[in-house]
Amino acid sequence: MIKCSKNIIKKAAALCLAGAAVMAVTACGENPNLNLVEEEETDTRIVNLFSPMEKTNPDAENVARSAADKTIVMAEEELGVSVGYITYTAEDYQDKTYDDVALDRARNDMDDIYLLNPDVIKTLGEEGKLMDLSGLECADNLRDVIKTANTIDGKLVAIPQEVVAYGLFINKDMFDRYHLELPETPEEFLECCKVFKENGIETPVGANRWWLETFVLAQAYADLYNGGNTEAEIAALNSGESKYSDYMRSGFEFLQEMIDCGYIDAQKALVSEAIEGEGADFLAGKTPIVMAYWGAANTDTAYGKTDFNMTVIGFPSSRGQMPVISMTGFGVGADAEHAEDARRVMEVILSDEAMRVYAETNKVISPSKNVEVECVPALKPLSGRIEENVYVLGANANMQMEQWGNTCLIVRDLLEGATVDECMAEFDRLQEESLR
Repeated sequence: MIKCSKNIIKKAAALCLAGAAVMAVTACGENPNLNLVEEEETDTRIVNLFSPMEKTNPDAENVARSAADKTIVMAEEELGVSVGYITYTAEDYQDKTYDDVALDRARNDMDDIYLLNPDVIKTLGEEGKLMDLSGLECADNLRDVIKTANTIDGKLVAIPQEVVAYGLFINKDMFDRYHLELPETPEEFLECCKVFKENGIETPVGANRWWLETFVLAQAYADLYNGGNTEAEIAALNSGESKYSDYMRSGFEFLQEMIDCGYIDAQKALVSEAIEGEGADFLAGKTPIVMAYWGAANTDTAYGKTDFNMTVIGFPSSRGQMPVISMTGFGVGADAEHAEDARRVMEVILSDEAMRVYAETNKVISPSKNVEVECVPALKPLSGRIEENVYVLGANANMQMEQWGNTCLIVRDLLEGATVDECMAEFDRLQEESLR
């Protein structure tokens, strides 16, 4: 369902969890303009923003939405503009994805600013549909990882308000009940799942159709990003000298073993939206492990308030607990109707001043190297790894073949019954296509 609003300040669900919620939202219908309400005529300068709406409870108050509110207020007051927004919510897994609708709207110059997933950033950036933001003053303050992830053909095409880090959300009380240590490696993780299963936990890992790729990416690229040879390994992949499938195989074999052992419910995961599919069982203490993004630990509409001791760790890998970082971001249409005003809005909401307001309100990792905030206790293990510069990028514009979206889709093939070999063949096909 698509909705329009005059002002993002009044109903800021469009920017709820501005870094990560976009990844959990699916789209509706075959017509991306369905139920679209046109903006009323006004003398005020309007900048239109397209973004997802938090589906779980659009009217709920939460810190993430308040954080986005504050930065938009800063832009409106400083620039004398009104940020109108269009939000998008899917009814179920059969609907078109948010990404599909975002692609259509951006390709047709329907909005000014877009909140985009990494695969869409890469696609639109390569098509020349996004403005180069490298000239913004705020761009000088960005962490290198942001520039690495979102620079395409020398152009910085998107900037986030937070660094989206994914990890495993753990019911520590359930681990303590069965005397289990927090797992470091895939083997240790499977052993924990086995113990839970043997003690009557029907499904040890709650999964949805969006985020199982985090397990794969952590295992596939643990050495690539942390072995000191990143540039050379990526160059070999881009030239075809190395195969993505060789990196991905172990992660897919790991997921297949979890499916075969009943540690995840493949059928349920295939049709479940993020958090909505597994959240209730996790909060009720029926499922000890789920995967989610950093901001979910701060948000009462997700996992910010539990009745048990929760901790967030990285995904199991050969190098221990591994955070997965994926860059959503705001992009401005290269041919946007209100391009200059949109550019000025970006300069304000992505300034260090606004980044600090956002990060302190939402307790997230800021894209600005000048902004540091204290995280909630549950996130300390994940934060510690990132502070040590131990992580895997789930999206990297320097890779010829897009990672986040493609891996997500091929994981769904596995959930539907495809073999690991068939999944690897699809990676090979995509790599050959990217080389052409």
